[in-house]
Amino acid sequence: MNTNSKISKQAPLSTSPKSALLTESEMALFVDYYQLTMGQADFKNRNDAIITANYYVRKIPQGEYLIAAGLEQVIHYILNLCFTDNTLNWLAQSGELDRDYLESLKDFRFDGSIYAVPEGTLVFPNEPIINVTGRSRDVQLFETYLLCVMNFQTLIATKASRIVHAARGKPVFDFGARRAHGRDAGILAARASFIGGANGTSLVLAGRYFDIPYVGTMAHKFVMERPTEVDAFRDYANVFPHNTTFLIDTYNTLEGARNACIVAHEMETRGVRLKAVRLDSGDLLTLSKEVRRILDAEKLNYVQIIASHDLDEFEIDNLLKNGSPIDSFGVGTRLATGANFNSVTGEGGPSALGGVFKSVERDGIPIGKQSLDEPAKATVPGRKQIYRQIDTHGHYCKDCVTLWDEPLSDGEPLLIPIVKGGELVYNFPSLANIQERTRVELMRLHKSHKTLTDAKPYPVEIHPV
Repeated sequence: MNTNSKISKQAPLSTSPKSALLTESEMALFVDYYQLTMGQADFKNRNDAIITANYYVRKIPQGEYLIAAGLEQVIHYILNLCFTDNTLNWLAQSGELDRDYLESLKDFRFDGSIYAVPEGTLVFPNEPIINVTGRSRDVQLFETYLLCVMNFQTLIATKASRIVHAARGKPVFDFGARRAHGRDAGILAARASFIGGANGTSLVLAGRYFDIPYVGTMAHKFVMERPTEVDAFRDYANVFPHNTTFLIDTYNTLEGARNACIVAHEMETRGVRLKAVRLDSGDLLTLSKEVRRILDAEKLNYVQIIASHDLDEFEIDNLLKNGSPIDSFGVGTRLATGANFNSVTGEGGPSALGGVFKSVERDGIPIGKQSLDEPAKATVPGRKQIYRQIDTHGHYCKDCVTLWDEPLSDGEPLLIPIVKGGELVYNFPSLANIQERTRVELMRLHKSHKTLTDAKPYPVEIHPV
């Protein structure tokens, strides 16, 4: 194999770097190619069937529940999807799609209906999270984007909720943008983490775009550029006297704590207080206890301890079970990637949520996939609704999934109208309101379904269809 082959003469050299950041005018191409080839085949064969497709999750990778997230971005995509002249010309020149089919996309507009559970709602395996009803060749165009957004944000919102649960009321912050799988993933992870209960994010863009509180301390770089650690702490405290957090593990964590005490006392003489110190390496359990002892001995009991460093719900749970005095947690890699990994036992699997988008109805007639070679991949035919039942203690006790036209008198229907006749009929709540919905939903879920290990499966009854 020649590893030194030259660039093809037909491939022009780039004259400047590209951002690779998608614009809204390019989003129509966020499809897998078969969605377009099937669309052309449907167009040529005059298939104008009206279908319903369900988005649902067959299996939860970690735990026994999911927090639905991502609907707002999906609806924005569907209602704003358009094929520009540039897009259509590129498709005509670069592929095997006919001009007459491409011309039919020029005035694309979704005129169907969408029902979905609101973001922040608890959902479980095999429950319809979104129903999309419309012309077959239109609905299939949404599959890739819908799955990308819903699978990722639902995964991260759920992971965040587990981490927040493990933190026992102590603040949790998303520190994951630098480890997320791409730029879109970074900002959407911040959004989903907030839905799942995180108190804020380190990513400033998420603060600007989604109004999420953003936070920050200092990096080791700041400390290393000063003659001494004390000099670094003084420089920072002088500029941010009312919001000062020192990173104390650049050289030696315990010595860093002592240096923080020196500057904290200097701040007191100016009428301000050190807010917190941050630990980012080492044995967090032992170090947090020693740092707390040093601070308290200097009568700095008001100074909080923030911890980061490869945290997840299992590490946080272990720290707090063993009496760690950490006051808040910054969680990065394992939150923003939705790590399906038990850091205590070393067990885990792929960090992905395998949600699917499947046709279940055609022209009012239920249809389904049998998949005899792998029965677990079969689909339940028919457009469906979820009814959630509550016990006498106010806890969710059972979900019933029924055909759309077979309502139950017992239980609350969860899928609500979002789009009708191509028009938005739903007012999207603020992210803070979605976060509050998540909090209430989890409060109503019995603790036996929320334990980090050996959680009890929540009962979901699929009514015969």
